[in-house]
Amino acid sequence: MNQSVAPKINIGGTGISQVTLSETMDLFDQWIQQGEKKRVCVTPVNCVVWANKNAPLQQLYNSADLTLCVGVPLIWAAKLLKQGTLTRVTGLDLLPQYIQRCHQKGHTQFFLGAKEGVAALLQQQSEDRYPGIQIKGVYSPPFAATFSEEENEKMIAMINAVKPDILWVSLTAPKQDYWIQEHLHRLDVHIAIGVGGAFEVAAGLIDRAPVWMQKNGLEWFYRLYKEPRRLFKRYLVEAPAFIPIVMKQWWKGLGARC
Repeated sequence: MNQSVAPKINIGGTGISQVTLSETMDLFDQWIQQGEKKRVCVTPVNCVVWANKNAPLQQLYNSADLTLCVGVPLIWAAKLLKQGTLTRVTGLDLLPQYIQRCHQKGHTQFFLGAKEGVAALLQQQSEDRYPGIQIKGVYSPPFAATFSEEENEKMIAMINAVKPDILWVSLTAPKQDYWIQEHLHRLDVHIAIGVGGAFEVAAGLIDRAPVWMQKNGLEWFYRLYKEPRRLFKRYLVEAPAFIPIVMKQWWKGLGARC
């Protein structure tokens, strides 16, 4: 498990990084300044569930430089397992706040993914809000379960032509994480991070849950209300499988202490 950047708490076999939002952004600044190359995963509960039964996916998350805590249930699980404290660091928070930091620090960015027009809209809004911000490119690839070799080469060439400090990838998890892992060695970037649907939210196309719902682990309910057809399976079928995974781990730990 890659813990060279920050300690990771084992939840269902997946290591979740013990970092805050501000610490994450400070690390990004440091990596860019020092010319490093890092891979960051924004990891929701359903991905931890999938990784529990998918060794390659679990290795992908465990080998990442940072595996960020998205869901409040991960925080609750860490407390139950008495392994330490986790802080929620979502792509929905990180993306807009680090866009502002990029403007302040002069970091360059590239937006890859989301539906046609979304990344371009986010670029335009960012440039209007932060005059002089350096967003070097945007591209929304055609929807596909896996991209063709030609499409992959096109995306890599577009990114490398402008050499952004940070590459934001919005291809849904874990597709975005697999794509980054497979191609990072060829990408001329310092940070590559998958942020799911954060482009749409940052661009104002999808409303975010009220803060009180975010803090109390109910953001999923708000998102399900907004997009029931797309998110029904994720939140009402896949996510509940997290409970037995954690309870099994807790029970094993209890037995080891007895």
